[in-house]
Order: sequence, then structure tokens, then C-alpha cells
Amino acid sequence: MATDKQLDLPPAAQRDKAGFEVLRVWIAEQGQHVSIRSGAWEDPFAWGIVLADLARHIANAHAIQSDKVDKEAFLERLLEGFEAEIDNPTDEPEGEVTQ
Repeated sequence: MATDKQLDLPPAAQRDKAGFEVLRVWIAEQGQHVSIRSGAWEDPFAWGIVLADLARHIANAHAIQSDKVDKEAFLERLLEGFEAEIDNPTDEPEGEVTQ
């Protein structure tokens, strides 16, 4: 069961003994913090698919929560934000690689 700070694991992730987490994102200390399993795929193309799938999941979740949300318009705006951040980052990633 989710807490106020953590989300539920998807049912398939709970069932699949071979499943593993690849990405976790937190908002803490007024910033974004991530844990990434960087070796999950060798080809960066696979990460592009993950990001595209995440964008669609986010748009779908917002549309489910509010019938006033147009999924296509939401996704278009999300992509505008993505492209703006890729082209002109508001900060630089920092941190460390751990095992």
C-alpha cells in the first residue's frame, strides 16, 4: 500500500520475480532527485521508448483524474517542456554513481 511519500508498486512488478526497477524520481529539498539503473539497456534508443511511454502514462493519468484534460493537448505541452529543457537546461545534473 502506498504511503504519502511512496507510490504503490505495480501488480506485475510484485508478481514477476525477474522484474526490476529502472527509475525512481523524488522531489526533495526543493529539487528533483533520481535513482537510475543505468545498465538496463545498452542502446539509448530503449531509454527513448521508456521516456515516450512515461509521457503517455502521465497524460493518461491526468485525463483520468479530470475529464477537462485533453490528452493530446497535455502531451503536446509536455513535449514542449521536454524540448525546452533539452535545448536550454535550467540546471546541470549532479550526483554520484553508486552500486
